[in-house]
Amino acid sequence: MKSAIVVFPGTNRERDMAIALKRVTGKAPAMLWHRDTSLPDVDLVVLPGGFSYGDYLRCGAMAAHSPIMAEIRSFAQKGGHILGVCNGFQILTETGLLPGALLRNANLRFLSQDCHLRVERTDTPFTHKWEKGAVFRTPLAHGDGNYTADAQTLERLEGEGLVAFRYAGADGTVRAEDATTNPNGSINSIAGIISENTRICGMMPHPEDLVDPLMGGEDGLPLFEGLMEAFVR
Repeated sequence: MKSAIVVFPGTNRERDMAIALKRVTGKAPAMLWHRDTSLPDVDLVVLPGGFSYGDYLRCGAMAAHSPIMAEIRSFAQKGGHILGVCNGFQILTETGLLPGALLRNANLRFLSQDCHLRVERTDTPFTHKWEKGAVFRTPLAHGDGNYTADAQTLERLEGEGLVAFRYAGADGTVRAEDATTNPNGSINSIAGIISENTRICGMMPHPEDLVDPLMGGEDGLPLFEGLMEAFVR
């Protein structure tokens, strides 16, 4: 699997993502600067976490207009695989590559803590290493992670099974109104979604930060192992 990570001014999670990708591929991903106007021959493009452009205007709004994004849109139209984590998820919604928006956390505070995610479907490149309903621990760190969408979009997401991950308790219980299990107040406890063709995934928590025992666990590793297996097949 050949991968690349896009770096914007203010990105700060590219090294974490590189560690995760190298763990499963054995080679370092390409690092792309936001002003680049072409993509190398890759299977996967990752938009990592951070604070692109200092989160001015709206999180991800300015990054959505960076020169590299025209190539990423084209990459998506050709069926390329894209993973957006945290600020990367925000950028994907700002570009329209994924629906919805990320608002300020319900408690209006920046959150930095572990959470638990429940896997909602397993027939995607990003989730197939888990069983449906599996629960895993992962860190989150954001001030604008409160996922929302209009009623029609939400109905489509739920009806077509486009929710990949939900915030949940350690036992897998989803309680959208409970801040202990849905810390940022996301509608329907949505933590991550996928595109209709299952090749684009956006999520707020950081699975790349739990891919090695030295990090405190390997709970996020199945996402990256699954991607690797999908491309090998």
